[in-house]
Amino acid sequence: MVNRLLLTATLVERAALRYTPAGLPALDLGLKHESQLMEDGQPRKVSMEMRAVAIGAVTQGLLKAELGSAGLYAGFITSARNGRGLLFHITSVEPVDAGAPEPVQQNSSRS
Repeated sequence: MVNRLLLTATLVERAALRYTPAGLPALDLGLKHESQLMEDGQPRKVSMEMRAVAIGAVTQGLLKAELGSAGLYAGFITSARNGRGLLFHITSVEPVDAGAPEPVQQNSSRS
């Protein structure tokens, strides 16, 4: 089974650093994604905001990242603590040039 998400997004919100009961550093974040993808041969604009959390060593780079900066975020999805909605757990992040256009993605597989 696979639960892996790669998302190019802009950092739009960052809460104060906190610590888990196990003593690990944790950051609650808000990410925003905008792109144009192909769906059934037609271009589709996609825009969404997502709640995310980073736990452990990955928090160090995110503490230094400026709000509005773009990154390639990798991680997995879980249920939010309150059971409402989803939460993206970030396991790694790489800076991305926000000025570079994203390619239009083609989905060649059809069901």
